[in-house]
Amino acid sequence: MAQITVDTYQEAESTLRRTDLRQALYDEGAILMEKVLVNLHGDEHLARKRVVTKILRPPFYHFYEKDVFRQTLSDTLAPYLISGKADLVEFGYRVMLNLTADFAGIDRPARSVPETDELLALLRTFGKAATLGQALGDRAVIRAEIHRGLEQFDRGFFAPSLQRRADLLAACVRGEITEADLPRDLLLVLLQSNLEIGATHEVLMKEMAFYLMAGAHTSIHSLTHAAHEILQWLGSHPEDRERVDADPFFLQRCVYESIRLHPSSPTACRRPVAGIDLPGRGHVSESDEIVIDLHAANRDTRVFGEDAATYNPHRDVARLTSLSGLSFGIGMHACIGRNLAAGTEPRPGTDPAEHHYGTIPLIVRTLLDHGMRADPDTASHTDMTTVRRTWACYPVLLDIDQEAFQR
Repeated sequence: MAQITVDTYQEAESTLRRTDLRQALYDEGAILMEKVLVNLHGDEHLARKRVVTKILRPPFYHFYEKDVFRQTLSDTLAPYLISGKADLVEFGYRVMLNLTADFAGIDRPARSVPETDELLALLRTFGKAATLGQALGDRAVIRAEIHRGLEQFDRGFFAPSLQRRADLLAACVRGEITEADLPRDLLLVLLQSNLEIGATHEVLMKEMAFYLMAGAHTSIHSLTHAAHEILQWLGSHPEDRERVDADPFFLQRCVYESIRLHPSSPTACRRPVAGIDLPGRGHVSESDEIVIDLHAANRDTRVFGEDAATYNPHRDVARLTSLSGLSFGIGMHACIGRNLAAGTEPRPGTDPAEHHYGTIPLIVRTLLDHGMRADPDTASHTDMTTVRRTWACYPVLLDIDQEAFQR
């Protein structure tokens, strides 16, 4: 088996667009990832993606951002505003977990701290499946932990959520409720379309576990990186503080620039579905692995300028290049949750009041509004259990909400 590394932006983009290359990044994490959307290929992938994109449309983004997100963020942030401090990683897990569970369709009937803690522990476990290929510990032990987590998730969360939606759909068929009374979430859509995709209970359960992991686990790290970069930038460029506060499009650009520098996965991996000839690389067999170095491609000076390796939210890139580089992927396996996490890139004439900003920019905006600043007395540090550069702890101070404290 040969390994081929692609590290320029142009070659990385063209490689990711190829439909004769299958997803290979999660081969090590097959215990969770084998049959989920991101790991499918060909007709099976298209069928599943058609179902998922029934809900991932602009009206849903508007509903989610305006009607679901704001209340969930407010509820999750409230205890931190009483204490006046937060660990962004821990806070990020909690807010992203709740937001992603709402989108995916995983019920939390008690809405209690113990319930959230249980689901949070499961989320951290599922995150290990996505990073198993880069794990530094005993992978057999990690797989066993993931298996136990899946059983617990199925029993405590997924099966009851699935049953409730099946009962609601049956009530709708009987005319006891209308379609407007049904939940607006991914699990309901998958259940409605299961004749089309033919997914078993186990596959649907793992798909929901994957969405919790993908929607929350990866966004947590994007949120923490973005907050860090913006705080560092404002510290050295105080003249931009007014623009960050007044121009929501500029704040969104600040987040995109951080996502470019810190892709959730520093690499993407592909394998040919059959032997192919790769331009400039010769023949590549099914057993060969193509590693797309997103970290390097997103720092290609020919695309992003001589300072491509540094953070600069004023960066002017070519019109056809995404401000976030290739961090969300491109082609058939582009991240389907991109718009939920980071919104859509504004165009000339975009109405700020109607624009979709994404959860990460809106969370950063809210934290800045509450005086977010690095905690000078508690050091942040990175996660040493993986080769990925992620924050394990990032303490910040917040302005105390006196009204909430008094309540």
